[in-house]
Amino acid sequence: MYPEIMVIPMREELTRAGVNEARTAAEVDAAIAQPGTTMMIVNSICGCAAGKMRPGVRMALQHGTKPDHAVTVFAGQDREATEKARGYFGGHPPTSPAIAILRDGQLVYLMQRSAIETSTAPAIAQELSRAFDAYCAKTTA
Repeated sequence: MYPEIMVIPMREELTRAGVNEARTAAEVDAAIAQPGTTMMIVNSICGCAAGKMRPGVRMALQHGTKPDHAVTVFAGQDREATEKARGYFGGHPPTSPAIAILRDGQLVYLMQRSAIETSTAPAIAQELSRAFDAYCAKTTA
């Protein structure tokens, strides 16, 4: 684990953009239990999180369609919360960073580290915007 003072700016990069932070397993469960769509972001201290994932998420959150809720956990810092969040990812291997979309607690979308580290921040934002349109758009009856 890194000293907390080192990760504060990395946490705040997402929380300033309106993403709620879950630091315990109970907070993760409460976030996932909310009705609707939840984007769960596994944040990380790594370079691809700093240069690609966090900026891409911030750009995507400017899109017209967004998840109902956005929550982040920090891998390597909030281990219990991170393990709990990954438990919702349907048996996919754990990676940091990662971005998931869950609808009513069920995984519908997952962007793993392999996709993040080979993309640019604008490409991540574009892909997340596409996923928001596909999985988070409100339907009218």
